[in-house]
Amino acid sequence: MFEKATLRLTGWYLLIIMVISLIFSVLVYQSAASEINTRLEQFSERLPDSFDITPANQFNNLRTAQATEAAHNILINLIYINCLVLAAGGVASYLMARRTLLPIQEAHEIESRFVSDASHELRTPLAVMKTELEVALKDANLSAGDMKDLLQSNLEEVNKLTKLSQTLLSLSKMEYDDLTHEAVPFQATALVVIDRYDKPRTRIRVKQRAKPLILDAHQPSIEELFTILIDNALKYSPPASPITITLGKRNNRAEFVISNLGKGISAADLPHIFDRFYRADNARTGNEKTSFGLGLSLAKTIVTLHHGELSATSAPDKKTTFRVLLPIMRKPARQDGKITTKKA
Repeated sequence: MFEKATLRLTGWYLLIIMVISLIFSVLVYQSAASEINTRLEQFSERLPDSFDITPANQFNNLRTAQATEAAHNILINLIYINCLVLAAGGVASYLMARRTLLPIQEAHEIESRFVSDASHELRTPLAVMKTELEVALKDANLSAGDMKDLLQSNLEEVNKLTKLSQTLLSLSKMEYDDLTHEAVPFQATALVVIDRYDKPRTRIRVKQRAKPLILDAHQPSIEELFTILIDNALKYSPPASPITITLGKRNNRAEFVISNLGKGISAADLPHIFDRFYRADNARTGNEKTSFGLGLSLAKTIVTLHHGELSATSAPDKKTTFRVLLPIMRKPARQDGKITTKKA
């Protein structure tokens, strides 16, 4: 599809180039021919009266022949030039068409892959629900307890689908909506999110290594970012192992570092953990699909939209660490009686 579109766009580009080239060639030809005739006429007028040409029209014939030959040479040169323009323009047009359509092609491929992955994820819980319902309908001796278990199982699948749809909507909103930035207290926001977890201090340990920092950010997105990273650390660490969160400052940016013990992430999986629907099953979940693989992708999108950095390091069977760097604001500056803030 895109190859045909590239060729069509190449044709249009080349047509425009050739039309401009031909118009320019016609103007050059007419201008040059007119200039040659004018110069020859001026030359004949400047000849002295004593200059005798026999027969009388010999000079006029010579002048006409010279003008015709010069016009012919100009025409041949313009044809050669237009052939070169056609060849060079064809190559340039194709490269320009490829470059023009490349972002559209990449977006289309990403969308197609996304739709395919999303369809796969939707099909799994729907297939489970369909199978359970079909079995229940064929069972004439289905008891009230069995029906309750069936409804409970279907409810779990519906909850999975609800979570998937909410995450997909969040991703779409993050990518296509303009986020309103404001002054967001870094440490206070992180502590608010941490306090939502009913975990003992031995489970989630917090270290603050900087004075209070103010982010230039969209607060709901930052809360979602911290929630995703904490959920991820809790899910993939032993129940009694500590999770360490460090709130600091690095290179004039706020730094959120979260580390947990566990199976870790293999070197082969690590470059792909922020891809949509990617799950490092062998390293993290023991081949058991416990999530849709969208959380870290959403976290990456949030950080990217805030012009920050998100990275991960992991030593299998030891420790996994996620590090976030976010832009901070400078100290408020007073202007015209108002307080404004500037990005650092």
